[in-house]
Amino acid sequence: MSEPAPVGGRSAQLKHTGLRPGWTTGACATAATTAAYTALLTGDFPDPVTITLPKGQRPAFALAVEELADGHATAGVVKDAGDDPDVTHGALVRATVRILPAGSGVVFRAGPGVGTVTRPGLPLDVGEPAINPVPRQMMRDHVMEAAARYGGSGDVEITVSVDHGEEIARSTWNPRLGILGGLSVLGTTGIVVPYSCSAWIDSIRRGVDVARAAGRTHLAGCTGSTSEKTVVALYGLPEDALLDMGDFAGAVLKYVRRHPVDRLTVCGGFAKLSKLAAGHMDLHSARSQVDKGFLAELARRGGADGTLAAEVAAANTGLAALQSCAAHGVPLGDLVAVTARDQALEVLRGAPVTVDVVCVDRAGTVVGRSAPKGP
Repeated sequence: MSEPAPVGGRSAQLKHTGLRPGWTTGACATAATTAAYTALLTGDFPDPVTITLPKGQRPAFALAVEELADGHATAGVVKDAGDDPDVTHGALVRATVRILPAGSGVVFRAGPGVGTVTRPGLPLDVGEPAINPVPRQMMRDHVMEAAARYGGSGDVEITVSVDHGEEIARSTWNPRLGILGGLSVLGTTGIVVPYSCSAWIDSIRRGVDVARAAGRTHLAGCTGSTSEKTVVALYGLPEDALLDMGDFAGAVLKYVRRHPVDRLTVCGGFAKLSKLAAGHMDLHSARSQVDKGFLAELARRGGADGTLAAEVAAANTGLAALQSCAAHGVPLGDLVAVTARDQALEVLRGAPVTVDVVCVDRAGTVVGRSAPKGP
């Protein structure tokens, strides 16, 4: 990937995609912290302010806020997520830095719009501001660098805030993970890769961690809100037992293999779960397709004659194939659910997890279901 250009300048495009990368909330908070602490030590805000990311890139950020007072300073950076559909794109990330007595170290606080951890299972203790470990280290490193350069002690309190962050956080996993009051300050590289899978997969993992820490023994990986409503109606699962799996079935299964629970229900649309049944772990339409030939073979196993099997193989959609089978009394939905369950068990490789699969249509009606099965 080409190194992104400074914020406010002409950014490089991602190779092969033409998409412009952006900056994580953690990078923006680090830039704001660096500018605020430098102003405290020198009386001037560096604008733009340059920081060093974990992999060595050195982007520069224009300041949107500069406030200098006795003993504290605030700087703000507008987040540019590039061409990624990030809900925090355009958010104003502020850092207020206060001088603390010698020996205090670096203390982090959650300002307005930044959440607080209220449940165990995350890489932060309960009661801590939702500023993740890598952004914390980035801010510490830049504070110490500024202290060495301009003669400070490096003992500071950093309060990170995000304008309208509490409202924005309602569109994220934070409420389900028990991060209340706002957003998380995230990022491991400092760079947002457009349409990257990594952030979603990380949220899945954190969801499993939080559920296990809360003592949940039955989790559900769901492809969307409709399937979530279905498993809640079927099993009465609490919100923190629901994993927003999306298209990343493999991510759920591989993480649960390493961090097992007693039972895992996989619930989703019939077409998506037919891909899992066929052995696909990424269910996105750009990376896997419904295999009508595979569905035709399943239909044959369920009693379909040659004419019906040919009709399934020629169907325009997975739903059309399902409807054709239903009209002839062939339980294609159940066959897909059972086969998907068995594929899931293969990925789990003998982990002590009982699995069942539920297929739904767009209205949330159950159109296929497997019995629970363990290793």
